[in-house]
Amino acid sequence: MRLVGLYVITEPALRDPIEGARLVLEGGGRILQLRDKHATTRQLVQMGQELRALTRQYGALLIVNDRLDVALAVEADGVHLGQDDLPVALARRLAGEKFIIGVSAETLEEARRAEAEGASYLGVGPMFATATKADAGAPIGPARLRAIKQAVSIPVFGIGGITLQNAAQVLEAGADGICVISAIMGAADPAEATRQFLTMLAQRGM
Repeated sequence: MRLVGLYVITEPALRDPIEGARLVLEGGGRILQLRDKHATTRQLVQMGQELRALTRQYGALLIVNDRLDVALAVEADGVHLGQDDLPVALARRLAGEKFIIGVSAETLEEARRAEAEGASYLGVGPMFATATKADAGAPIGPARLRAIKQAVSIPVFGIGGITLQNAAQVLEAGADGICVISAIMGAADPAEATRQFLTMLAQRGM
């Protein structure tokens, strides 16, 4: 499966991760990230195993945020690493060449380094102001994403405060896809919200 299009991230403060994931998958979402900053390792593994079963049922990708150990334990498709997490080169050595390794990048330097060390894709942001990541810095906006996209050859996803209303700005900057949290997990009907994002992306040929 290509790393492009809609990438949905769980947020337990907005909706139970398993319930939210099921609705996203029913709505057509095919890239899902398990993110829960406060869960114990055992809780993450349990959620990861449930999500692995669900994503296999729908033919979707499962990425685990931050934790390579959990991602490997539940046989996820990949891991997403921040700048303070396990170094990409080490994660690549442990996980193998086929494993998806995403990396958060705010600057050209971080983006180029991540690609050189073996990252599969980049999550660039925050695009806009966001309430779901307490340590997110000031928005860097689509212009920075455009510069990063031109500097690397791996897929680039925009993340942070993305809604149906502003997603076009991110895609027009050259993003291969968009990471969405609140606009789907916080929606009254996540399945319908997922369908709306997918329709918008399809209209753009994605």
